[in-house]
Amino acid sequence: MFKRLTIVTALFLLAGCQATYFNAMEKVGFHKRDILVSRVENVRDDQVEVKDQFSSALDRFIQELNFDGGDLQDVYQALNSEYEDSLSRAEDLSESINKVESVADALFDEWNDELAQYSSVSLRQQSASQLRKTKAHYKKMHQSMLLAESKMTPVLESMYDKVLFLKHNLNAQAIASLKGEFGSLKRDIGRLIVDMEKSIQAADQFMATMQK
Repeated sequence: MFKRLTIVTALFLLAGCQATYFNAMEKVGFHKRDILVSRVENVRDDQVEVKDQFSSALDRFIQELNFDGGDLQDVYQALNSEYEDSLSRAEDLSESINKVESVADALFDEWNDELAQYSSVSLRQQSASQLRKTKAHYKKMHQSMLLAESKMTPVLESMYDKVLFLKHNLNAQAIASLKGEFGSLKRDIGRLIVDMEKSIQAADQFMATMQK
């Protein structure tokens, strides 16, 4: 019970901090719409870095699993480094997506509440129509973001399994075993890269609609 109350309290504090931040930014002329575009751009940039990092990890796994003599400890360290870098990039991306979600929720709530403030029926209807369109564009982009994000988990789990196995089995037989497991990792990284590219494109399209 105490843990649940602590989590709820933390969420309320976070919401309060976000509201304070948004209010402070508006005072200097940077509104929620601008913040949303900026945070979507950050996600797009993080997605590019994730795609590049996982591509690099795939290349390194291919290289190291073609082991032909040398120090197997170096092989382990190289693959573990790629895993750690991939995990770090993935965590950065997930954090950026969370920030997009928080400002999008705040923007749409504010926009919807302010519709009641119009005295002009025509302008209220136009604003309501634009809100629906913007939410639809956002939903499409957000779903693409979440799909690409979801593809990171199986890749990271597969990479970790292989690194962990190699850590305790530094021999040529272990390399041979990992080669037999490598096909699924290669496929998962391929799917991840395809979905990241689609999500990057969706982010660019959303930003273009917001800046018209």
